Amino acid sequence: MIDRRTLALLVTLCLGQVLLISAQVQSQGGVPLLQVAAFDAFARVQRVTTAITDAVTGVWSGYFGLRGVARENAALRQQLLDMAVELQQQRAISSQVRSLEELLGLKAAVPVETVAARVIAGNITPGTLTVAIDRGTDDGLAPDMAVIGAEGVIGRVINPVAPHAATVQLLIDANAAAAIVFERSQTGAIAVGGQSDGTLRAEFVPVLADIEPGELVTTSGQDRVFPPGFPVGTVESISGAGTPNRTIRIRPAADFSHLDVVLVVLTPPPPLPAATEAR
Repeated sequence: MIDRRTLALLVTLCLGQVLLISAQVQSQGGVPLLQVAAFDAFARVQRVTTAITDAVTGVWSGYFGLRGVARENAALRQQLLDMAVELQQQRAISSQVRSLEELLGLKAAVPVETVAARVIAGNITPGTLTVAIDRGTDDGLAPDMAVIGAEGVIGRVINPVAPHAATVQLLIDANAAAAIVFERSQTGAIAVGGQSDGTLRAEFVPVLADIEPGELVTTSGQDRVFPPGFPVGTVESISGAGTPNRTIRIRPAADFSHLDVVLVVLTPPPPLPAATEAR
């Protein structure tokens, strides 16, 4: 009986013989079959390795590529944001320049002494419509001085007044009022604020006065605060015409939602002729 050692030796010799024969037998191309088989096995391993390597490389490159694209997108977004901010700044500067130009033109036409002031804050107290300006007692400001804008009357200076700041009560405030005159009919009245829709209400208008919508309303100067002739607004609506309960609403000329630069009238209006005051 053949033992295991002899059997193993026999198998080894057979395999060696086969390998020797394979090494001598050549393929149709003249290459030994053993070399062809070894090369084919190595090629298969190489293909698998290359496929794995390419896949890993692709994923890695894609990851870094995506990171690069993300960085570029972030940079572009930042550039767009910077450009938007710069555009808003340029618009704000342009708006301020236009406001200054309009006020300078108005100041040249105003026959009284004025000083330009910038609006620096608004009042957050409910029911109180005031703003703060950057001029005060050191600039000659005092309570009851008229404040006007490029479009018309803004309001008047009230307490408190500091050396370098002052409070301006807007004309649409509930406690504000101004003596007015309707341009077409030359009828005098008082314009008061406090309306929920931002309009002014005309009071003390004679019942028989002929007032029409669209009529220009200006200051009369009879309150000794606002110089005469400055635009207050236009008649927007009239209800109850011909009755003592007639209600006249005036749309202000000034845009109180956007106040930037204003003019403070330093000299009070001159006294009115006795006949005018009596009327």
